[in-house]
This record gives sequence, structure tokens and C-alpha cells, in this order.
Amino acid sequence: MHKKFTYTFITFVVLSFYSVKGQNTTPQITSEDVIKAEGYDPLRPATAAFYSAILPGMGQVYNKQAWKLPFVYGAMATSMYYFSINNDSYKRYRNAYKLREAGYQDEFTLDDGTTLISREGLVSAQKTLKQNRETSLLLFIGFYVLQIVDASVSAHLLQFNVNDKISFDPQIFSDPNDNKPFVGLTFNYNF
Repeated sequence: MHKKFTYTFITFVVLSFYSVKGQNTTPQITSEDVIKAEGYDPLRPATAAFYSAILPGMGQVYNKQAWKLPFVYGAMATSMYYFSINNDSYKRYRNAYKLREAGYQDEFTLDDGTTLISREGLVSAQKTLKQNRETSLLLFIGFYVLQIVDASVSAHLLQFNVNDKISFDPQIFSDPNDNKPFVGLTFNYNF
């Protein structure tokens, strides 16, 4: 019994190797095999995202939504503007702190030795400005990523099939037993 099972198993293994060897395991797809639905381009979202990653706003232009450009550049420019302001102010307070710690006169110390901002004030200003600078940088990165996502999602939605065969109609119905209103949803698909 054991010998029969072993011979049968070996026969199936050998036959399976021969059958797999004769088959082409990688399908060859030609251009005639690719079927494109009318108006649908499967690479359009990836192309739009790529364009937006290379040059912010180009994905929106590719999607024929150039009206979004002022928002894209406005958001990114505003965050970079505040990054620049906070960075410059941080450097000013940092240099003043270093000069004061080294025993030199800084821009916040008068000629008679009166300090306009205390040492603790300089440290506190540095912390606040550094946090604001980092927040502005994170906002810039967030807006950059958001405009890439917007370009990709818009490219998907521009190809979305919207026709009159599909309808969604929320309605308020009344219960025939006790005349209490309730909300109902109907979904219709016409062939």
C-alpha cells in the first residue's frame, strides 16, 4: 500500500512539472488586448500626481482646473513667508542671547547697560519663534502634499461615470399606521 502511494505521488509530481514546463506562465499582453473605456485613462491620476510633485499646481493645470492655482500658491507662499519671518526673528534673538552670554552688548541692550528684554525673555522668544518656524515648515509640507492628493483625486473624479441612470433621492415618508414621519432613501439604477 505504501509503495503504491509513493509511485502515484511521484507520477503526479513528475507530470505536474512537465505540464508546467510546457506552459507559458507570463501572459503576453499586446496593445490590442488593452481595452480602454471611452474617456477613461487609468494613468491619469498618477500623471496628475507626478506633475504636481514636480511643480506644484501643474497637476491642477493638467486636470484643467487652473482656477485652483491661486489657492495652491497662496497657501504655500503664506506658509513660507511666515517661516522666513520666524526664522529671521529667531536668529536675531539667538544672536542677542549669545552676545549677552559672552558679555557683549546686543541689540536689546542700551548704551547705558539697560536691557530691554531680560535673559529669560530672550530664551522664551527663541522657544516660541522656533516652534512657530517649525509649524510654518510643517504647514508648507502639508500644503505641498495636499495639492498632490488634490490633483490625483480630481483626476479620479473627472473620470467618474455620472449619468442619469443612477439616482439617489432622500425622501420623508409617513408611517401609515401612526402618521409619524421617517426618513427614507431610495437608490435607483436604470438599465
